[in-house]
Amino acid sequence: MSDILTVNTVLKRTETADALERILWLSESDDAAFIIEIKSKKGLPYFKRLSNLRQEIASGGVTISDDDPWARVVDEETLTDKEKKIRDAAWEAINEIVSVEAEPAIYFKKGRSVLILGAARKNNLTPTTIYKYIRKFWQRGKVKNALLPDFENSGGPGKPKKTGQVKRGRPRKYAFDPDIGIGVNVDDAVKKIFRVAVSRFYNNQSENPLRIAYEQMLKEYFEEDYYYEGSVRKSILIPQSQKPTLTQFRYWYEKEKEEKEKGETNAMIARKGEHVYQMKGRAITGSSTAEVYGPGSRFQIDATVADVYLVSRYNRRWIIGRPVIYFVVDVFSRMIVGVFIGLEGPSWLGAMMALAYAASPKVAFCQEYEVNISEEDWPCHFLSDAILGDRGEMVSRMVNALIKNLNVRIENAAPRRPDWKAIVERFFRTIQERVRPFLPGYVIPDAAKRVGKDYRLDAKLDIYQFTQIIIRCILHHNNSNYLTNYNRSETLIASDVPPIPIKMWEWGIRNRSGCLKSYPSDIVKLNLLPTASARIMESGINFKGMRYSCDKAIREGWFDRARIRGSEEVEITYDPRSTSYAYLKGPNGRSFEKCYLLDPDERYADKTIYEVDYLLEHEKYMAQKSTGPAEQSKVDLIAQVENIVEQATKATSEVQDPQASKASRIANIRDNRAAEKSRLRKEQVFELGESSEQAGNGDVVNFSNDGGVDTQLNAPSYIDLLQKKRKELKNDSTE
Repeated sequence: MSDILTVNTVLKRTETADALERILWLSESDDAAFIIEIKSKKGLPYFKRLSNLRQEIASGGVTISDDDPWARVVDEETLTDKEKKIRDAAWEAINEIVSVEAEPAIYFKKGRSVLILGAARKNNLTPTTIYKYIRKFWQRGKVKNALLPDFENSGGPGKPKKTGQVKRGRPRKYAFDPDIGIGVNVDDAVKKIFRVAVSRFYNNQSENPLRIAYEQMLKEYFEEDYYYEGSVRKSILIPQSQKPTLTQFRYWYEKEKEEKEKGETNAMIARKGEHVYQMKGRAITGSSTAEVYGPGSRFQIDATVADVYLVSRYNRRWIIGRPVIYFVVDVFSRMIVGVFIGLEGPSWLGAMMALAYAASPKVAFCQEYEVNISEEDWPCHFLSDAILGDRGEMVSRMVNALIKNLNVRIENAAPRRPDWKAIVERFFRTIQERVRPFLPGYVIPDAAKRVGKDYRLDAKLDIYQFTQIIIRCILHHNNSNYLTNYNRSETLIASDVPPIPIKMWEWGIRNRSGCLKSYPSDIVKLNLLPTASARIMESGINFKGMRYSCDKAIREGWFDRARIRGSEEVEITYDPRSTSYAYLKGPNGRSFEKCYLLDPDERYADKTIYEVDYLLEHEKYMAQKSTGPAEQSKVDLIAQVENIVEQATKATSEVQDPQASKASRIANIRDNRAAEKSRLRKEQVFELGESSEQAGNGDVVNFSNDGGVDTQLNAPSYIDLLQKKRKELKNDSTE
């Protein structure tokens, strides 16, 4: 299965340097594929038989390349309004003719001409422009962000662009009148007001027309002054030349909706309420397998809290609660294609991780948990055409990266519609029922009545061991589980394909693999792995108390600069499953810098981010817990020191001669020191072999050597000897 060809697979012809091609569409059953040259300025798709292509790969004339020159990560927040506008306009012009429904007709010359002419007339564009758009879309990965302008190739890349003062859009007809004026531009501040106004005055159950929402916005946010007429407070609006118009408000509102259907749905939910939408607004669909053509047509994703308590790998006495399991399931074959187990509640973070693992090779993934498999045991490392998930996880702004960078269609299961995700939810029940009898710490609903003890105290597994068990369960399901409730199609029955996930997946790959999508693994992970802020400090790149470094930081002297100028903020990408490494995204979205954990923080190596969080929280708790005793000890120490000082002061004052001068008090410091030193020697001398009572007199013990010369145990003062010798020499010279 290692030679699987999918949509977006990049091919390299060995006889031509730098010649790369991309598979746009394929059908195993028809032995057909359409391919385009990535760098050709006038390239168009051409037909190729899959069997011939595989022969070329086998002979070495063509290789499958992991280097996709256009795979990149685009952060929506960093795009300018102009870039978004150009991209969205191009997408609006071609999205219908490049959709799955238009394939493969768009790849045939005759069908393509008809579709392009229709799109040109509909959007008031030339056919040449439409050709330019679809060529760019095909060559750069079949994603919406492929249509972004190449601004980095022109005009001071990386330098901020100045905002002009000229009014954008159609000039006002009566702009010559100073009361009307030329109008204002809708900048970020005005857009923020628009968003708040739509939320407050339009998307509510009052069902206000857009004009009323606009007028309420003027009253609330564009007031210059006010006055009272009786008890009525009336607003005085700012001059007309300084206000946005109803046309601008309406244009912004229509443009803000990225997808018309999604916008109408959300508006209806907000205006009518969730219950009315479920009765009158939602689509009427069939079963989970409806409109599923083959592997990758649709993945389902969901999360549940596992019914078992775990312990920490740092300290197995710590009970850390119940883990959250994410499953990604291929609807056609029922293969579990991705899994993620963490401690954070159902969220987009967990969903991203599960999708990242769905698109990653499973051999390496399993090896990290000491489970050895072959590629044939779990041959799933692709993304699908559509993903059905929960609104909680998938209605996130972060999902835009998935839609625009990887061209994955997101389908959100409506509330009160569990049947939409029945497949993946059924797997939760099946797997948990399979392992329940064997897991210590398993949740028993009525434990207090049945067993009379707290089942949480039985927790024995850590998150690593629990993941090992779940992986084993997945391998059993994928390779051996006979699905008695799976309704096979007539084609599957005729082909005598048993309802075992791996068998249906393999049959689908051979006959219906056109919906699977492959991207470079690193790019998929950069798009899906979570990001967070870290700080560049003199001790390293600090993230959650862990310190990292990388070749770029050392080469450019980041840590030296931080020591001189202070810390700086940097955004990193990390894998919650392992804290051993973190990543810095490159400026072009196609590269990254790998950061490694520094030796002083090796205790965090090979731990999950959740285990580290738990450890740090536990240490904060222990520090806080010790604060009271520590403060009490400090107070006691201060009292003891003050008492000693008080006694010393009193004792010294009693013997002081108030008539003595300051000069007399410091005159004999040297002699006083010598006398004190002599007394200390006698008090502190050690005498071996004598009892404390016998040695208590502090006398210096003399020993006689063979020469009869007495030697004291205490070492002589060489300074004193030198001074004595110097005095003797001086006396001799005077005589």
